[in-house]
Amino acid sequence: MKTLREVNIGETVKVVKLHGEGAVRRRIMDMGITRGVEVFVRKVAPLGDPIEVNVRNYELSIRKADAEMIEVE
Repeated sequence: MKTLREVNIGETVKVVKLHGEGAVRRRIMDMGITRGVEVFVRKVAPLGDPIEVNVRNYELSIRKADAEMIEVE
């Protein structure tokens, strides 16, 4: 299992599954990160938090804790 947190800069991956429950999972889905969508990792902050990604043609910053809940391939 590979998570969004482990993806290298410049890599494009596809979301396989969202882990987590309730409000956290709903918030991730509301940001446009759903099963089957492609995510491009643009950059990672110097200390690793947050991670900047492109999802559905817009830029999004996501925390490491949230990125760990997103399983990708």
